[in-house]
This record gives sequence, C-alpha cells and structure tokens, in this order.
Amino acid sequence: MSKLDFKKENKELYNPSAKEVSVIDVPEMNFLMIAGEGDPNTSREYQDAIEALFSVSFKAKFISKKEISQDYAVMPLEGLWWVENMGDFSLEDKSNWKWTAMIRQPDFVTKEIIEKAIEEVEKKKNLPALSRIGFESLHEGLSAQIMHIGSYSEEGPTIEKLHNFIKEKGYEFDGSIFGERHHEIYLSDMRKTKPEKLKTIIRQPIKKKKRE
Repeated sequence: MSKLDFKKENKELYNPSAKEVSVIDVPEMNFLMIAGEGDPNTSREYQDAIEALFSVSFKAKFISKKEISQDYAVMPLEGLWWVENMGDFSLEDKSNWKWTAMIRQPDFVTKEIIEKAIEEVEKKKNLPALSRIGFESLHEGLSAQIMHIGSYSEEGPTIEKLHNFIKEKGYEFDGSIFGERHHEIYLSDMRKTKPEKLKTIIRQPIKKKKRE
C-alpha cells in the first residue's frame, strides 16, 4: 500500500520560497477545526485543542488505512489568528488573540470516518477539547504566501513583506474568505526543531483591488 504525502503531492501549497512572495490558487480542502482564544504560548485551551486535533487525525488515518486501504501522512497543524479589531493585532501581546487550530484531511476521509475516529479516541482518552472538534471545508482560492524560517516571534518582517507585495501588485485582502485572519501552516515540530530553523508558511487570501 503506497503512502500519500500531500506536502509532496501539492508542493505549490507547502513549499513556497522564503525569499519571494508567490501567488497561488488554493483549492477547497477539508479540515478538522477547533476555535478558541488566548495566548497560544500560555493557553491551556490551545494545548488541549492541538492534542485533540492530532489524536483524531491519527486515528482517522489508521481507520482509513484499515477500512478503505488509503494510507497517508498526517498533515501539519495550521492556525487562523485574529483580534476583534485587526488594527490592534500585535505579535507582542497575544492575550486577546482569537484562533482556529486546524489540520487538513484528505478528500477520501469522510465525515463517517471522522465521527468513528472521535468515538474511538473518546473511549481511550479524556480530552477536554474533543467535543469542540468540527469537520469543515475551507476554500481560500487566490492567495499570496511566503515561507518564514525562524522563530514565531520574529515573523514581523516576513509578514510585512507579504503585505507590501499584496499592496504593490494591486491586490487587497479578501475578507470574504475568513475576514482578515492571519493564516499560518507549521511545517516543523517545535518540540524537535531549533527556533531559528522553524519553517512556517504565512498565507493570505487576496483579490484584485477595484479601480477607484
């Protein structure tokens, strides 16, 4: 049985340049999602969400392999980040951050597989966030993205480069997708990777700016 790795199958989505911003068309994809709020570095709620998402994602993978003969690598954690007033968004003060933690699921992983995975995880683990998991689709469409290499606290210049590109190329944020939420994809395991080597994709849905 071959093992699918969507990071390799969809390199345009998961291997952008760290030097230049690129524009891509992101297809509709399915995700396990949990929403919450608070500083991800100190929030128990965020840690509980991650544990629940990965537990169900790995269980769904094993069910898929056993029942429909589809094996694949579990996808990396992703996050949508925002505050009520994005003008107040700060990398220094994260106490008022709202977030959606999520993990992509292959198209062949059905709602029934996810429901079975949740049931099986629930039998073995007492996970506070398990009941809050949603299984939803997200279609970002036209988006700008860039790879950030380094610690999360040093993303500022990379984010600024992305935003400048969007403005200079005649685009603007497409708030119809999920507002002005900041999207990150965490390719590295922060438990095993030195901060200066962490790889994070920063992505923003965009649209052509209307002529005034």
